[in-house]
Amino acid sequence: MQENETAKEIVEGNAILGIELGSTRIKAVLVNAKNEPIAQGGFDWENSLVDGIWTYALDDVWKGIATSFQNLKYDVQEKYGVALTKIQALGISAMMHGYLAFDKNDNLLVPFRTWRNTITENAADQLSDLFGYPVPERWTISHLYQAILNKEAHVTDLAYVCTLAGYVHWKLTGKKVLGIGDASGMFPIDVNTKDYDKTMLSQFDSLVNGYAFPWKIASVLPKVLVAGENAGNLTAEGVLLLDPTGALSPGIPLCPPEGDAGTGMVATDSVAQRTGNVSAGTSVFAMIVLEKELSKSYNKYIDLVTTPDGSLVAMAHANNCTGEYDHWMNLFNEVLEATGNPIKKGKLYDTLLQKALEGDKDCGGLLPYNYISGETMTGIYEGRPLFVRQTKNNFTLANFMRAQLFTALGALRTGMDILFEKEHVEVDSINGHGGFFKTAEVGQTMMAAAMHTPISVLKTAGEGGAWGIALLASYLVQGKGQTLQEFLTKDVFASSEAITIAPTKEDIDGFNAFFANYKKGLAVEKAAVENLD
Repeated sequence: MQENETAKEIVEGNAILGIELGSTRIKAVLVNAKNEPIAQGGFDWENSLVDGIWTYALDDVWKGIATSFQNLKYDVQEKYGVALTKIQALGISAMMHGYLAFDKNDNLLVPFRTWRNTITENAADQLSDLFGYPVPERWTISHLYQAILNKEAHVTDLAYVCTLAGYVHWKLTGKKVLGIGDASGMFPIDVNTKDYDKTMLSQFDSLVNGYAFPWKIASVLPKVLVAGENAGNLTAEGVLLLDPTGALSPGIPLCPPEGDAGTGMVATDSVAQRTGNVSAGTSVFAMIVLEKELSKSYNKYIDLVTTPDGSLVAMAHANNCTGEYDHWMNLFNEVLEATGNPIKKGKLYDTLLQKALEGDKDCGGLLPYNYISGETMTGIYEGRPLFVRQTKNNFTLANFMRAQLFTALGALRTGMDILFEKEHVEVDSINGHGGFFKTAEVGQTMMAAAMHTPISVLKTAGEGGAWGIALLASYLVQGKGQTLQEFLTKDVFASSEAITIAPTKEDIDGFNAFFANYKKGLAVEKAAVENLD
């Protein structure tokens, strides 16, 4: 009976679609009128290091989106026996930050520069000093100003600059707009006006005035929208990008495009003050919705962004999380295959990660660094993954796996110490989501030890950002005058279930011992960057 009702919703065009372009996977999630996921499709992809720049080809963006949607349609057909041709609302999300620059003819001026690049230190430092506000290296304005400092010819021809979510949304709708959460990772936001900070816009224009560019900064940035505002409709041209068969009907309303930080907050019901969430996958970031502004700027450690409805958020971000232990898992898999004992990927991960719970609380002194790319918060600007141990250390599989999980949280802890110890930020709940939490109990236990705070995982958290942006699309058409928090509380999470793990004193003490060693060992990591090309 439930399947028949869902099939009817789909046929009548009442289902809602969210698509998120993550760092390793593009995912499409379809939800019903109760905001429950009913079908999904995906596409795996990877960034590339080209001429020293981490990037994705835009052809792969559209290949991935079309493949994800096609797989979603297959899933709908297989589960419900109907074709997906009409949708009530649509939302686009993607990795925050980065730099996509276009000229007046909509030509891409330079390859997409992603959040992963740590090549804008000079620009970020100068802008942070100018604004008296933390401007991270990942932010779009840092990339733009660094290009200016580098005397790159393309900046003269600049007509539009945006994030990946903004780019996809623009091509689907023709609208150059961006959700406030994603926009807050392009240029500082005034949370009172819900728009770019006018004083800082003027400061930037004065800073670059001598270059005589034919543009002002406000003219090349996307328009800022908050959750619940209409951000345009799917055009006939957009249909063919999303669904090359042309079977999907145009005219679908879209919510403001958002970054993965914003959709993570929505998917974990963490948009209210004194709530927080930790997103842990290829990268890791913790976000705490603030009751008041911080006492000072903590450039390179704490970013200030916003929720999708414009509340101030403190964000600690690390570029690297699960990527390096994924490589170790691949190596262990090769060993098993070489011995004629292959096992499924899920079982391999669960088996080895569970071993971490058996390890010494301080990982036996083992010290890995998961720096596939640089980490601004620890002053490392290139990636050199390392594993270091003393001969006296307790070198076991359990300790090795525990150390891999602990080190994935080392850079993050650097930023969180500022919020908890220097700013005395109080938080009532922290929800976790992402691949780090996939193996039952393990990720939560390690994160709780690192954050010395209970960590909850909602049973829906595995749906991730694609579900989060679908919820924002649902809020657009079903919000009924409610605030975003009211909508999430009443219409989405009223009956949600969560598993919470509180840290033990032993686990906290163990992580603190590991972290003390981690900070001392950064000199070894720096030496590797300096001496290993």
